[in-house]
Parts: sequence; structure tokens; C-alpha cells
Amino acid sequence: MLVLVIGDLHIPHRAASLPAQFRKLLVPGRINHIVCTGNLACRDAQDYLKSLASDLHVVRGDFDLDCVNYPEQKIITVGQFSIGLCHGHQLIPWGSTAALEMLQRQLGVDILITGHTHKLEIFDKNGVFYVNPGSATGAYSAIETHPVASFVLMDIQQSTVVTYIYRLVDNEVKVERVEFKKP
Repeated sequence: MLVLVIGDLHIPHRAASLPAQFRKLLVPGRINHIVCTGNLACRDAQDYLKSLASDLHVVRGDFDLDCVNYPEQKIITVGQFSIGLCHGHQLIPWGSTAALEMLQRQLGVDILITGHTHKLEIFDKNGVFYVNPGSATGAYSAIETHPVASFVLMDIQQSTVVTYIYRLVDNEVKVERVEFKKP
């Protein structure tokens, strides 16, 4: 089961579009689910993501339009994993491990996906997998001085998540692999 984890696009306010190198990789028909940490900032970005997979889950970011009715938080189940989704601007201090752990306990999920910091971060702590896909466009952030465009693809296989991290570095896509096993 392939799950695209993406967010903080900020199109068109902070970035014109998703990098062409990423658009070549993200093709319709291969991805089963999309979870988006918000800050799409326009309907075109939402429509693009929907063209990749009809199962699209989006939470409200602090720059999303008032006319969209995204929830603040969402929990979905993919395979054996419960996945919590929250933009992250609600967590103080932003990006704090303690704040992330508190939200994870409130939601009671196996995987917590957040954004807002525009900084790609993935870690496993106390049997919980934490994922921040960063900004898919590399959009400016007051928190991250030199954001790198990034997204994550999770391949969920029974009790294992094989995670592929995609970063755009010097106009080349770099890919890393991280594995998480459910305790």
C-alpha cells in the first residue's frame, strides 16, 4: 500500500509549483493514499493531488484558504497502522518532540504525521513513527532558513513501513530509505 506524505506547498504565494523533478516521479495510478499536512493554499494544488490518488486526506494549515473545510486533525487507518495527521502550527513550540509526543498520546496512533516547520524529519521513538515531510516545494519558512524541497513515500506492508525520503538537492532528486516495524 503506497502512501504519499506531502505538505506545505504554499502555491502560488511562496512557490510557483511543485518542482518538475517531483512531478515526473508522481504519476497517477501508482499511489493508493495521499496524506497532506496542509498549506496547499490553492484549489489547483488539491486538484493535482486528487489526480494522483482519489483517496486524499488533508488537514488545515495556517495558510489554507478560509473557503476550504479541512479538519484540524484527522486519523486514518492504512493496513495495520493508525495514522494521525495534523498540520503542526497548533503545537507549541513548533516541531518540539515533547509537543509531538503529547499529540500522539491524545490521538493514540502508531504513526504521527505533521508539517509546518518545512523541515523534513523522520524518527522512531517509543514504538511510534513520527514523520514530517517538509515542504514539497521548498517554500520559504521563518523556522527553516534554507528549506529543501521534499516529500515522503511510505510503503505499508503488514507490520512494516518502508519509507522513501525524496529531497531535491542541487536540482537532483536524492532518495533515502528508512524502515519502521510495528512493535
